[in-house]
Amino acid sequence: MQKIYAIVILTWKAAFRYRLFWVLASLLLVAVVGLPLLLKDDGTVEGVAQILLTYTLGAVTGILGLCTLWLACGTLARDVEDCQIQMVVVKPIARWQIWLGKWLGLVTLNAALLGLSGLSIYGLIELRANRLPPDQRARLKYEVLVARASVKEEGVEQLIDETTDKAFQQRMEKGLPKGVDPRAAKAQLREQVKAEYQIAPPGKTGAIHRPWIIHLGRAKDSLKGEPLFLRIKFNSGDYNSSGTYYVQWMIGSSSSVRPWRSEVMSLAAETFHEFPIPPDLFDEKGDLMIFLLNLNDTTLLFPLDEGMEVLYREGGFGLNFARGLGIILCWMALLTTLGLAAASFMSFPVAAFCSLAILAIGLCSGTLSNVVQEGTVMGYNEESGKSGHSPVDLVLVPTFRGLLEVIQLVQQFSPIDALSTGRMITWGQFSLAIGQIVLLLGGAIGVFGIFVFSRRELATAQGTN
Repeated sequence: MQKIYAIVILTWKAAFRYRLFWVLASLLLVAVVGLPLLLKDDGTVEGVAQILLTYTLGAVTGILGLCTLWLACGTLARDVEDCQIQMVVVKPIARWQIWLGKWLGLVTLNAALLGLSGLSIYGLIELRANRLPPDQRARLKYEVLVARASVKEEGVEQLIDETTDKAFQQRMEKGLPKGVDPRAAKAQLREQVKAEYQIAPPGKTGAIHRPWIIHLGRAKDSLKGEPLFLRIKFNSGDYNSSGTYYVQWMIGSSSSVRPWRSEVMSLAAETFHEFPIPPDLFDEKGDLMIFLLNLNDTTLLFPLDEGMEVLYREGGFGLNFARGLGIILCWMALLTTLGLAAASFMSFPVAAFCSLAILAIGLCSGTLSNVVQEGTVMGYNEESGKSGHSPVDLVLVPTFRGLLEVIQLVQQFSPIDALSTGRMITWGQFSLAIGQIVLLLGGAIGVFGIFVFSRRELATAQGTN
């Protein structure tokens, strides 16, 4: 460890010698302080806090990520190209210790810069929050500056599968039309059953044909007297010139004599909406029943995955914010590994280009996902109404599918979105991020980089003539 620690110290000294640390720290502080002054919010205290968290953390992540890649590529590749690495490898130190020492040096440097930025953001938010009136400060505490857990309806997918199996069995007994593929017929039937569980029929007297039943579980004991929040999103079957739709909510439990009824709300489609509901509307089992009155002439559709969600306070903002920064640090550790692995066998310009290209591919996961879903890179042909196909699909589609699996190991964690909406980042999620991003994916890339660097002939690398 002393040898690795010596490389860490040398990496830090290089960062201070070239004034890189102070330049990056100044740039990050300018982004943290300057961005909120340039961006326009919606005028609400929640909007101000969400913009402050989203854009400042996004800017810090972007700046730090690009600088990390550049520095990780340069710190190793430049040492090889300038023949400085030869003065280190002749010492009684293994190459894997050199590689790991540089990695630890860059990760700890990122941790210091990220910690400085995080403290600045946290201090700025607390400063603004303390200047607010008590009622607005309370709203901010319950909706943004909080760690909220979420609960969704459970068992619906299983119920859909069971209903689909029964209906499909009845159709099979009657006999399918000739030439109809049973698998395609069952898939189509499942979509029909799924649609029935998602739609809210129109009409002032028409409630959704089934309630959402949200089971709060053990959390019910700590939620007595505490307000809950509904987060909903719906789609509309027909276009509305005003862009808004009128709905009303009735919420209670099976034991409620009279459920709580909300005011009529005017809500936009394809947009997340969040609003509080009174406390203690659930029963002794922790079940909360939610009914919807669709006061429109068109059907509304609530997706199963994001249509209905109940949020409640689980913890404070400070520790949740620290866990979010920890996940961002995991991203920086992965970028450090990627840059060092590329520099282990490439020159600095080539390593930087390849690392940025891999990062760009990771950011294009939406395009890769569309290709995988359509099964082709040719896209959809509107004239024929079919997707085009080519021989390269046999290679590219499986390749893109594999890339998506790897990218999902990183992208399934979204600390910035969670913090800006007051979501809970659990210790389990934080541990999983360390395991998947740093140990699994970063470990695989790191082992490759150390192996290549250990096999590289450094004596052939010469400086300028």
